[in-house]
Amino acid sequence: MPFAALSATYFAHIGFFNPYLPLWLKELGLPLVVISLLTSVQSFTRVFAPYAWGALSDHTGERVRLLRFSAAVALASSAGLWVDGGAWWIGLVLLVLFTHTSSMMSLTEAAMAHLVAGDWGRYGRVRLWGSVGFMVTVFSAGAWFERFGMGHFPGWAAVTLAGVLACTLWLPDVREKSVHAHPRGEPVAPVLRKPVVRWFFASLLFHVMAHFAIYGFLSLYLDARGYGKGMIGALWAVSVLVEILWFFSQGRLLRGLPMTRWLWVCGAAAVVRMALTGAAADWLLALFIAQVLHALTFATHHTACIALVTEHFPGRLRGRGQALFTVIGYGLGGVTGVVAGGALASRFGFEAMYGAATALALAGTLCALRTDRLARADARQADTLGTAGQHG
Repeated sequence: MPFAALSATYFAHIGFFNPYLPLWLKELGLPLVVISLLTSVQSFTRVFAPYAWGALSDHTGERVRLLRFSAAVALASSAGLWVDGGAWWIGLVLLVLFTHTSSMMSLTEAAMAHLVAGDWGRYGRVRLWGSVGFMVTVFSAGAWFERFGMGHFPGWAAVTLAGVLACTLWLPDVREKSVHAHPRGEPVAPVLRKPVVRWFFASLLFHVMAHFAIYGFLSLYLDARGYGKGMIGALWAVSVLVEILWFFSQGRLLRGLPMTRWLWVCGAAAVVRMALTGAAADWLLALFIAQVLHALTFATHHTACIALVTEHFPGRLRGRGQALFTVIGYGLGGVTGVVAGGALASRFGFEAMYGAATALALAGTLCALRTDRLARADARQADTLGTAGQHG
């Protein structure tokens, strides 16, 4: 229950912050290029912060205390959003805030992976509360900002981060004994030398990079197309509703295919989603279909990735494995996607940016296909060696 509550409050914060940060920055009078740079700060911190926090948590085993510290600093730093200091000041505040909130995803996922021990149905039932929290705030914040304007954005940040801090204080104050017993940890390089792991991370990089056309620019794109903030919030809420439904039922649904197979199925869905969003934005039904595909392009993809990270980075490698997932996907992929996407949209328009996102999603799908083939080859080799061992 404490992990479900933390998931709910953390993603409630993300649910209002990520969709409406660009609109708040726009209301402050900042140009699109500056907005894209400021929204990329979150992705920039994911290049270094998660791995540093993950390595520290693997070394100390103090994942819960690190979560509490991160939440407290994030809440304190959000007070800087009330100060009218210009783009540089906002960038500094976001840097401090995101350095601590971006670490919470990998720390929480590492702790949850240890808790569920491969039961992905149970993982989905915990994780769906994060989707519920996201949906509540993306919808309610959209209605609030539609009626009262974007001036209350800093207040929403403070309230949601206070909820995150409260839930970290509710977590049981435990230290992982297996980590404490081996404080130096294990080397991660041998795992990264495996071809199947390298192709998996390549697919992750392109897949998430493509999705920053959604995460970073969907609200601005729809606003430019004339959609109101209430409808923008509704479209975000649809994507999270199908995400909740998937997480709730994934224990049964995921059994149909291996995780590596799900990886490229989700990639193919991402290609369709990006193409629909870019080419048919004036058709509301097409936008709803694209958002419904979020069940595959995010929820299913996320669980498949967490399962593969858990498989390849077990035990004392878990914290660093989850951190690498965040760094490569949401760090490197996010920074590149948001900065390049902002430059493309400024010069050639949002349609060109979504065309590039479609190409990136296709690249991720091809890498996922390669991952699946390597995984099946490794499984056949293991079966052959096992059979030979039995007859030896």
